[in-house]
Amino acid sequence: MKRRYYTGPDVTKALNIEELRQRAHKYLPGFALEYLEGGAEDEWSLAWNQEIFKTLRFRPRYLVDTGARSIRTTLFGVERPTPLIVAPTGHNGLIRRNGDTLLARAAGAMNIPYTLSTLSNTRLERLAKNVSGPLWMQLYVFKDFDLTRDILKRADEAGYEALVFTIDTNIHGWREWDRRQFRAPGQLTRRGALEALRHPQWLLDVMIPHGAPRLENVVDFFPPDARDTRGAFVHVPGLFTPTITWKSVESLRELWPRKLLLKGVLSVDDAQLAADHGCDGIVVSNHGARHMDSCISPMQVLPEIVATVGNRMTVIIDGGFRRGADVVKAIALGADAVMVGRAALYGLGAGGEAGVCQALTLLQNEIHRALGQLGCNSLSELGPEYLMPDRIRMPAQ
Repeated sequence: MKRRYYTGPDVTKALNIEELRQRAHKYLPGFALEYLEGGAEDEWSLAWNQEIFKTLRFRPRYLVDTGARSIRTTLFGVERPTPLIVAPTGHNGLIRRNGDTLLARAAGAMNIPYTLSTLSNTRLERLAKNVSGPLWMQLYVFKDFDLTRDILKRADEAGYEALVFTIDTNIHGWREWDRRQFRAPGQLTRRGALEALRHPQWLLDVMIPHGAPRLENVVDFFPPDARDTRGAFVHVPGLFTPTITWKSVESLRELWPRKLLLKGVLSVDDAQLAADHGCDGIVVSNHGARHMDSCISPMQVLPEIVATVGNRMTVIIDGGFRRGADVVKAIALGADAVMVGRAALYGLGAGGEAGVCQALTLLQNEIHRALGQLGCNSLSELGPEYLMPDRIRMPAQ
């Protein structure tokens, strides 16, 4: 039997993240879709980030009273209603006008932390002023450390709760399908431009009358021809530096007064070093498979990392999460929380703020349901005994 996804405009009728994704595909032009969906090179890691969840099977317990179950959790000493965090993603203004604000408002309404990207289209001070929910700030260390220091200082003054330092972009990734959309720096191919014209709703929301959104947090450090998203696609890779080291972490730890997390950790050794350098947490991540292909999934190394540093710091994970059941599997393997990137962006593309709310609601409902079906009343009851691993090697207890 052939089944069809709902792709209508009423996002509250979407029953899962994939239906929001299909709706976003109808709304967005090709070049924006390639940016949203693309991965590095052959995109093997992109596929593996999702495929790995199929290698883990649930092993439920029954005849357990789960009538009082809750998916609340504590993160850095603060009680949250869910283990979800909205991950940092750049260029969200290409999906919806003021995309960063729409994402943050939806997350804030549910008391879910929202992580603003350095390469956002909304200035960090403006977001902090207009959004009441918990805000985290993602940070890159650039060749020009004055740029890094500027963002860090401003995020501190604006009251962001945590700094998330992304460590896996010392060499910028190569997304071939993304690059095929442009015939020259900042200039779409003729086919890409014509295809964009076939999406008038997107044009009226994003491009008319304001033009391409700018990278507001770094615009003062960019040349005039690279201040909007089109020019930035070419200019941004040159900002990153292969010389970042653990000394960079030491500098950030000295400058940042609140919670500091490293995002991009994929080895036990790096996790231990993060703890040794005073970091409060890590995000086990391969950057959504956007920077390095043939890379392991974060889920593969999560159990070993948790077994090594889980008692010293908060361990968060991201990469390929499309179902609440995926989140439950990560929590069972020891993660304290899960960052969702594309899942939230599909909601943004499907219906703006309402679409993001629907995406987060769907995930929360699925987490709640899976928890009960496993025979648990709280996330703290989850453990590897509720999973039957296939390709994930569990550490010795």
